[in-house]
Amino acid sequence: MPVDTGYAGRQYPPNAAYEVGRERLREFADAVGASHPAHTDPSAARALGYPDVIAPPTFAVVVAQRAEAQLLEDPAAGIDFSRVVHADERFTHHRPIHAGDRLVTVLHVDSITVRAGLAMITTRAEIADEGGSPVATVVSTLAVRPEES
Repeated sequence: MPVDTGYAGRQYPPNAAYEVGRERLREFADAVGASHPAHTDPSAARALGYPDVIAPPTFAVVVAQRAEAQLLEDPAAGIDFSRVVHADERFTHHRPIHAGDRLVTVLHVDSITVRAGLAMITTRAEIADEGGSPVATVVSTLAVRPEES
């Protein structure tokens, strides 16, 4: 089944809040080689003016992918994840993510373009705190390869 281009322009409802934990941030910082003490030491983060340890910038993708799952797991969208290749990811940070944040994300399907059977899907995840203040925007482009003939 091909990707349904009619999903372009769709906005999904806000997903359940994601609670950012210190241990999760430590694990992520270790995995990506982010060695600044503000990622793992609450005292170091507070000395810089943050309420708790802060996330490495790319941690926002963890939060965004939870919202993106709404599209990827929708069988009617026609996205076979085994044929997905990650093409691009861009981050705009409005403020650092820190331990204790409860983040809510709204996913927007900004565009779906199909050429020669290859579908390019661009999504935008608007991440905010529970009060609605913007935290980060993650724009992701996925390439969905056509089915083998």
